[in-house]
Amino acid sequence: MLAQERYQIILEHLGEEGAASVSQLSALLNASEATIRRDLSVLAKEGKLNKVFGGATSIRQMGLVEEHVSLRETLMFEEKDRIAAYAASLIRDDDFVFIDSGTTTACMIPHLKNVKATYVTNGVAHAYRLLRAGFNVYIIGGRLRPATEAVVGAEAMHGLLKYNFTKAFMGTNGISPEKGFTTPDVEEANVKQLAIERSFVAFVLADHTKFNRAFPVTFARADACCILTDRLPKGKFPESTIIKEVDR
Repeated sequence: MLAQERYQIILEHLGEEGAASVSQLSALLNASEATIRRDLSVLAKEGKLNKVFGGATSIRQMGLVEEHVSLRETLMFEEKDRIAAYAASLIRDDDFVFIDSGTTTACMIPHLKNVKATYVTNGVAHAYRLLRAGFNVYIIGGRLRPATEAVVGAEAMHGLLKYNFTKAFMGTNGISPEKGFTTPDVEEANVKQLAIERSFVAFVLADHTKFNRAFPVTFARADACCILTDRLPKGKFPESTIIKEVDR
């Protein structure tokens, strides 16, 4: 397991439990206690947890901090790629598709085969890659958000209002049965919410580490979109929520 993957799991566990000992994290990650201590030291220096004697505690406001997209591209990449491949297979010739910015939705692009469909995105890197691959693509205008390289703001919202998508493929920072789909930024949440509302059907692409997490802003209820994931962790979702585990 890569160090970045261990960091993600450690932070997820602390977010859920509040605290953990070195021995607990060692068993959870199947790593030596020496490795866990080094990981905790790195994360503590980055301000992402509180290192205490024998373990670590959570920094509760860490959900307000969002890493740059370049730091998240390699996290859970294999899981993201399998989810994205399944999502890409759902696109048909006559589809008018919205592809949200994000690292999981970005993984769809190499798997896209349908050149007859039309694609709209608010991801600058997504638009460039779609164009280079020969697809018919439109990009939403507006303010470019540095952390996610997503186009957001009033101009982006105005642009979305004229579209009626057959399918939308969305990213998320967290999924909670109670809080729904969440993200740290209000403007990005607004764009996500409107894209979903303007779509006949919406899919949220999320690997298992995104579950049972809640960020400051909800952009849709848990049953408002079909969830595509590698596997579903423990959690009681509404019966109306459609969840597809692509690894099963």
